Amino acid sequence: MNPDQNSNTGNVFGMIGLGTMGRSLLLNIADSGFAVAGYDKDTLKVDALKQEGAPYQVEGFASLPDFVNSLKKPRAIMMLVPAGPIVDSVVEEVLPLLDQGDILIDGGNSHFTDTTRRDTALEAKGFHFFGMGISGGEEGARRGPSMMPGGDIEAYEIVRPILEAVAARVNNEPCVTYIGPGAAGHFVKMVHNGIEYGLMQLIAETYEILRKGLQMDNASIHRLFAQWNEGRLQSYLLEITRDIFAFKEPGTESFLIDDIYDVARSKGTGKWTSQVAMDLELPVPTIDVAVAMRDLSKYKELRVKADALYTVEQPNRFATERRDKTLQYLEQAFYFSMITTYAQGMHLLAKASAAYGYQLQLDQIAKIWRGGCIIRAAFLEDIYTAYQQNKELPHLLLDPYIKGLVQETAPGMREVVAAAALSGVATPAFAATLSYFDNFRNGSMPSNLIQAQRDFFGAHTYEVIGREGIFVHSAWLPDALD
Repeated sequence: MNPDQNSNTGNVFGMIGLGTMGRSLLLNIADSGFAVAGYDKDTLKVDALKQEGAPYQVEGFASLPDFVNSLKKPRAIMMLVPAGPIVDSVVEEVLPLLDQGDILIDGGNSHFTDTTRRDTALEAKGFHFFGMGISGGEEGARRGPSMMPGGDIEAYEIVRPILEAVAARVNNEPCVTYIGPGAAGHFVKMVHNGIEYGLMQLIAETYEILRKGLQMDNASIHRLFAQWNEGRLQSYLLEITRDIFAFKEPGTESFLIDDIYDVARSKGTGKWTSQVAMDLELPVPTIDVAVAMRDLSKYKELRVKADALYTVEQPNRFATERRDKTLQYLEQAFYFSMITTYAQGMHLLAKASAAYGYQLQLDQIAKIWRGGCIIRAAFLEDIYTAYQQNKELPHLLLDPYIKGLVQETAPGMREVVAAAALSGVATPAFAATLSYFDNFRNGSMPSNLIQAQRDFFGAHTYEVIGREGIFVHSAWLPDALD
């Protein structure tokens, strides 16, 4: 086709970047009956698309002009390439081939500030652009992800039928909705990933208690996670963790989990969540600790030396003869921490919505997270209900029903954190979560002392009870003695 093609002909959706995610999502769209095209500089990836897409209306291109010319106008093109400068280079390369009114979608994990910059620049040039977070991994992309589009609502409405057709569905409702203006979509995906970091760290600490505190083997841990996943802890992350503890490489007798090096990597989205939370002066300590523990895991050599140097004299407080009771406490502790981790993330979304003008609807975000995404869990139904009933709910932990769940599980949380501390078993995310809760419910924190100290050494002033908003300074040092 040539650039003067009839606007009513051609493929209705294009994908730049045919790696695992891009190819899987494009095939998902084709599955739903849409004619699609994919482009990649790597001809092997183009060939893979053609082979897998043979039964569908799929075209693959290694020529960018040919790819662009194959698309129906206004063209709708998604980029699924690594975040950062690569996105900018793709935009720079494809823009001269487009017409004003065409749509560019960044479906990667871009930092929300980059999305804001691109949105402003492309709008000024007459192009539609929006950033869209996509969660669900390879399987989700192929079978139904959760998608978080934000930015140009006119552009979203054009591609909405396609996105709704391929999204995961819960109660026959698609797990995609317009998130808000600007970089709202990528911001929400970033917080999604921060919550993911927190939940993964909590599961890892649960594993640490099970193997070191209760001396349970992999098969027993597998059975426990399978049992928990049938109840209120049901979630995608617990589901895959269950399967990990049953997995052996073909032809081997050992569990693969025991052969994996204990150094955790990351792509930065958890760190971004912590950074922006600090910028907004809002605490998300469970996420912060999860990021910190991934960083600490990278210092393997130092950890091994310290392991040989220090010994823990305290007895193991996770008594194996009371295993059933301990496991009951641990289930409560995990549920308590899951609730609080989601609460921290939703609080951050509310604060960012006000600060950045994102107009976020927290009930709708919880709704689309119920299926397809990595943090999908049964508990998201409760979050959805809480914000449906009170769209102005300032914090999830203030919801009456959630309050009941927290009060029910708090005793187990305290038992687990105390036993871990006394046994020398590291549970930093559990401990940080409990401390967050105890200060959140603390109507009189010791922060008055901090303000007094700041004023003493730096004359930073303080507020006085009953005179809020009026800042005063005291002369803490007495006059020099005679």
